[in-house]
Amino acid sequence: MAAEPSPAPREDPCGPDARPIPDAAPEADEPPKVTVVIPVYNREKYIGAAIESVLAQTFTDFEILVIDDGSTDGSREVVRSYPDPRIRLSCHDKNLGIAKSRNDGVRLARGEYLAFLDSDDIAYPERLARQVAFLDRHPDHGAVGAWVDWMDGEGRALRRVKRKAVLPDDIAAQRLFRSGIENSASMARTAVLRDYAFNEQFALGEDFDLWARIAADHKLANLPRVLVRRRAHDQRTSREWAGRKQEQRQAIYASQLSALGVQFTDVDLQRHFLLRRMHKLDITPDREFLEWGENWLLKLRAANERARCYPEPAFSRVLGGFWFRLCWRASAGLGWRAWRTFWTSPLRHSAWAGLWKDISLKAPRPFARADTGGMV
Repeated sequence: MAAEPSPAPREDPCGPDARPIPDAAPEADEPPKVTVVIPVYNREKYIGAAIESVLAQTFTDFEILVIDDGSTDGSREVVRSYPDPRIRLSCHDKNLGIAKSRNDGVRLARGEYLAFLDSDDIAYPERLARQVAFLDRHPDHGAVGAWVDWMDGEGRALRRVKRKAVLPDDIAAQRLFRSGIENSASMARTAVLRDYAFNEQFALGEDFDLWARIAADHKLANLPRVLVRRRAHDQRTSREWAGRKQEQRQAIYASQLSALGVQFTDVDLQRHFLLRRMHKLDITPDREFLEWGENWLLKLRAANERARCYPEPAFSRVLGGFWFRLCWRASAGLGWRAWRTFWTSPLRHSAWAGLWKDISLKAPRPFARADTGGMV
């Protein structure tokens, strides 16, 4: 179900001293194929690099729509410094949040396709061309994403790549656990996005919620290439940020579990959240957690056999993969008892297929690591 957005702002140059920036092309002009929506809030240090990465695209039939969310630094001035008529600027009088900014971008977009890009990230030069070509060739798909790599706050490359599932069934099957699309690397049909909306009640996790809802109704895919470089910041790893993220992720899980017909407790939600973060948080599950994990995953599988919310056999592969990793982590403390539990569980049958999917996803592939041209 689409969240109810609030009204869009009036587009203007965002300040009495602003030199004109087109807020809409004349009606006689052909609309662009793609609108690139860049929400920004106090990112004067980075917004220029994001804009320049789009201006450097090999595909040129686009507009850049910057939604300034009440910035108090020089972000607006940086945007106004670019004379390219394809750049449009819309501003909020005060900070209203990333979900509101993205919803406004969807409403104001003129393109057939809409690509999101965060204001501190950069797109590799072939990003738009490859994603447009995919959506043109696959009219049955609602959106397409891509893999991303990372840089630090100063633009130095980090040896880290985030690989997402590629096929629609795998993406849809994972939506109870993780986001199938990296929002900053996504391109969707604008008409599809207008049938949905980012939930403006979420300060974090609004993209996970949106793509989970869209994946329930539309085919989504990811190109197995790195087409966006994301920027890592300290606030993305702070304890306060992590706590807020967990709270809002659990609210999204609760909504999906209710739709699946699963009864759950607060402890179930907390442990469900931890299932895919055991390695990151260095968790060694004890006997109680292992027993809960087996019962919980079997409960999800049985509920899906009745409700058919997630595609099979992809969903069973996802559950089996989590069961293998849970037993692997538990074996550090429980030893052979963890593996005895693994082999006696009905989940073992789908565990190998899930593990093979994970391994194949991490296999070396050619990445689109084009020269960034110093735009970091």
